[in-house]
Amino acid sequence: MAVLAKIRQRSALLIGVIALALFAFIIQDLFTRGTFGQSSKDVGSIDGKDISFEDFRVKVSNVEKSGQGISSTEAANRVWDQEVSIALLSSQFDKLGLRVGEKHLLEVLKADPNIGKNPMFLNAAGMFDIAKFKEYFKTNPEAAQYISEKEKDATLNAKFQIYNTLVKSALYTTASEGKLKYEMEANKVNFAYAAALYSSIKDSEVKISDSDIVDYMKKNEKKFKADETREIQYVLVEDKASKEDEAEIKAKITALLSGSVVYNAKTGKNDTLPGFRNATNIAEFVNSNSDIPYDSTYVAKNNLPAVDADKLFSLAPGEIYGPYVYGKYYCISKSQGFKAGVNAKASHILIGYTGSQTPNTKEKRTKEEAKAKAEEILAQVKANPDSFMMLAFTSSDDSSAQQGGDLGYFGPNQMVKPFNDFVFSNGIGKIGLVETPFGFHIIKITDKQDGIRLATIAQKIEPSEATSDKVFTLATKFEMEAADKDFAATAKELGLKIAAPVTAKAMDEAFGHLGNQRNIVRWAFDKETNKGDVKRFELANIGHVIAQYKSENKSGLVSVSLARPYVESILKNKKKAEMLKAKMTGSTLEAIAKSAGVAVQQAANVTMDNPVLPGGVGQEPKVVGNAFALTANKLSAPIEGNTGVYVVKNISVVKAPAIANHAEYVAKVKAQSASDASRILPALKNNAKIEDNRLQFNY
Repeated sequence: MAVLAKIRQRSALLIGVIALALFAFIIQDLFTRGTFGQSSKDVGSIDGKDISFEDFRVKVSNVEKSGQGISSTEAANRVWDQEVSIALLSSQFDKLGLRVGEKHLLEVLKADPNIGKNPMFLNAAGMFDIAKFKEYFKTNPEAAQYISEKEKDATLNAKFQIYNTLVKSALYTTASEGKLKYEMEANKVNFAYAAALYSSIKDSEVKISDSDIVDYMKKNEKKFKADETREIQYVLVEDKASKEDEAEIKAKITALLSGSVVYNAKTGKNDTLPGFRNATNIAEFVNSNSDIPYDSTYVAKNNLPAVDADKLFSLAPGEIYGPYVYGKYYCISKSQGFKAGVNAKASHILIGYTGSQTPNTKEKRTKEEAKAKAEEILAQVKANPDSFMMLAFTSSDDSSAQQGGDLGYFGPNQMVKPFNDFVFSNGIGKIGLVETPFGFHIIKITDKQDGIRLATIAQKIEPSEATSDKVFTLATKFEMEAADKDFAATAKELGLKIAAPVTAKAMDEAFGHLGNQRNIVRWAFDKETNKGDVKRFELANIGHVIAQYKSENKSGLVSVSLARPYVESILKNKKKAEMLKAKMTGSTLEAIAKSAGVAVQQAANVTMDNPVLPGGVGQEPKVVGNAFALTANKLSAPIEGNTGVYVVKNISVVKAPAIANHAEYVAKVKAQSASDASRILPALKNNAKIEDNRLQFNY
């Protein structure tokens, strides 16, 4: 870039000053945040139990190296969650005095395939041999550390199994709960009601302030509990090609069509070089002038750029099309001819046998039995080709059975050789039988696609050096001016748009639609960053983000902007309820309905287990519960329901007949509460005192 080139041209004195400033900054950083000034040697603590940074760092490094392709922050978050869970559960294990015997420990170790299925530890019958297992580690001291770590994990696992069993055993469903479930399903109520719906009042007539939402969250703190957050507003100045850049790239690629004259220093004469139209070595020409290498494969029409597919596919051999835009490239393509049947579509029915590589054989059979069955199916298909799909459903041992044996389109040599040879040597509609290592295949060729070979020169549409310099200058100007002026006003003045603000937690990586931008989040949470601070970040292949740390939320509750979509409708309905109640006056249901401008409606045989009102209103458990509680012909007070304010008049309650045994209903309640054990860990975390120092260690 030109700006960088100018910096390089500065004097040695300037370079020395910059180097000294950088050195001073690094030294200061070491004392304030780094090794010399580390405020804690622990990465955090759980209920007073410290987590050593060194141990944490090693575990994070191991997760990063596990081949799962996750980032260092993802790895740190995963290890942190594990450490918190282990610490909280271990505390529970200690309180209960849980111990693990050798037998239980060995059972857990055996469940690990690397141990339980390891040939070194199996006897002649292929069973795990404890004596062999113990003897190996006695005679191989170097493996002692490995098994020691495995034993630690296995001990925790075994204790958790005991703990989980204890918790599940304590989840008991009583006969009374079963009886209540029966009555909720079987007792029925008939009632009349007047319903003034919330939808009868426009939302615009009811205003909800930020303080209303905060008050509601405080009253329902557990629902809205959240980690500390920072709100970051930003401007994105994209580093993308200008219209002039695009025109220049288009002109450059167009010029390649014709020959060019180049001075030859050896001969002292001008040489005329052929263009794309007349080049004799097409592959060499493409590779010399394209950002994407030459591809000699034949391509089916549906794999060509959608907008230009028709024109590209209809090119005669030697004919050229373009320039055209495909993704981020300007392209010109030259046809090098057609080829029939470059892709094929086929269906098959696979019959496997014992010893074949069939993934899932539905039944055990010998090779001879499999061949006989395949030949039988082949005869059926040839006699009635339309039966192929159903026979694949019922008989095929391949996962494609669910699609009626359809394998979709595939190219040459994508399938095992005998299968490939049959499909690409025969025409559409051909049915045959081939044998492969997977078993016997009854194959039906259902379609073929012709292809075209294109020599394509593609040049990336990217900003020129001059454009990138302008973008850099604009981004830097905005950064400097916004630091001292109003962020929004400065953006407007420079013709820039402020993106929707991002609310981030300390260990977040994602930053709005820009994806993983951990450095921006880390900056916002840095103790040296103050509210209102502005900083520019250069994003590879995107441009520049100029971010401002706008506000923080230390309340322990989610931000108002996040809560509003959920809370606003609740609070609006509460205010609407008061407005509707004021209208619903009268001593009879008919009078109340008239005052509210609604009709009296009837509900018959409604249960508490399914408290749905007729007419598509939906579930109204408060309304139905009140109806059950009233005596016959009694009128309720106004009830704030899910969809409106209701006044109910009980007509009758039909009690279910008494039954001696409620076991069926006890089982139903028990099934509904089966997952309650999984609520233990979240509850422990909710009540624990957790200190997280990961930011101090630049995670």
